[in-house]
Amino acid sequence: MERLAGDLARDYAYCRAVQRAHGVSYYFATRFFPPEVRHAVYALYGFVRYPDQWVDCPHIGTVVSCRQQPLESRRFRWGSATPATTSVAVPLNRQRDANAISASVVLHTNVAQRIRQLLDAYERDFIRAVCGERVELPPLRAFADVVRRYKIPLRYPLEFLDAMRMDLERTRYATFEELQTYTWGSASVVGVMMCYILGETSPRALEYAATMGLAMQMTNFLRDVGEDWQRGRVYLPQDELARFGVTEAQIANGTVDHRWRALMRFQIQRCRELYAKAEQGIRLLPQAVQYPVLLGSRLYARILDAIERNDYDVFRKRAHTTYAEKVAIAIQTYLEWRYSIATNRSASRV
Repeated sequence: MERLAGDLARDYAYCRAVQRAHGVSYYFATRFFPPEVRHAVYALYGFVRYPDQWVDCPHIGTVVSCRQQPLESRRFRWGSATPATTSVAVPLNRQRDANAISASVVLHTNVAQRIRQLLDAYERDFIRAVCGERVELPPLRAFADVVRRYKIPLRYPLEFLDAMRMDLERTRYATFEELQTYTWGSASVVGVMMCYILGETSPRALEYAATMGLAMQMTNFLRDVGEDWQRGRVYLPQDELARFGVTEAQIANGTVDHRWRALMRFQIQRCRELYAKAEQGIRLLPQAVQYPVLLGSRLYARILDAIERNDYDVFRKRAHTTYAEKVAIAIQTYLEWRYSIATNRSASRV
C-alpha cells in the first residue's frame, strides 16, 4: 500500500505539472483549494489535456505518442516532440486563404484515423484503470483514483472523449444551440465532474457548473479564433456570422472591422451573462471551495476584457492576463467573497 501511495503521489504531481504548464489561469485559482481537492483538480486537468492536445496537435506539427516518457525529458512541450516521441507528422499550413482549408475536412484521413485510435486506446485504458488495472499514463492512473474516490459517473469522462472524437469530424456549427452539442462534452461535463470533486451534486449545482464550463469554453473560442481557423475549425455559429456580415474569408485574412467588432461585442456580452448565471451556483458549494471557484471564473472572464483592450484583434494579439493582474483579481475577488459571506450571515440572523 505504501508503494501504491507513492506511485499515486507521483502521478498527481505529474498532473500538477501539466496544469501548471498549460492551464495558467486556472492553475493560479486551483492553488486556493484545500489540498485533497486541489490534487483531484490537477488529475482532472491531466485527464482532459491529453485528448485535447491530440486533437489539436496535427496543425502544430505532431501527434504525441501514448508512450510515457520521463517528466523531465518531455517538459510538457506538447506538439513539439522529438522524432522519437512522434506518432504522426503533418506539415503546418499557415496559408490564410479562405479556400485553403475545406469546411468539411479538418485532418487528412490517415491522421484523423490515428488520433481516433489514440482516443479509443485512451478510453480503454481509462476504463481499465478505473477497474483497478495498472496502465501506463500517469493522468489516467490519477484520474481513475479520483473517479473511484469521488464516485464520478463514468458517463461524464466518456462524454468528454466523445466530444474529442467529434472534433475530428465536425468543423462548423449552424447555431449556438447546435454548438452546445459539442460544448456539453468538451466543457460542461468538466464543470459537472468538478461538482463531484467539490462535494455538491444537486441538480441545480450541476446545471450551474455546466454553464460555467460553457462560459469558459466560449471564452476560449473567442480568444483562439485565429488558431482554430488554422486547424480548419470555426466554432462561432454560422448564423451569427451571417447576422453580423462576417465571412470566413474575413476570418482567414484576420480582418478587424466594424462588422467583426460588432460580432465580438455580441459574443462577449453573452459570455458575461453566462458567467453571471454560473456564479449564482457558487453559493451552493461548501464554503471551503467557493473562493477558488469564484476566482477561476473571474480570471477567465478577464480574458474578455483583454480582448476588448486589444480592440477585438484576436488574430495578432493573444488576450491574456499578467501575473500582477491575477494577484490583483485574487485580492479583489477574496474581499468581495468575504463581504458576501458576512452579509449573508447578518441577513440570516435577522
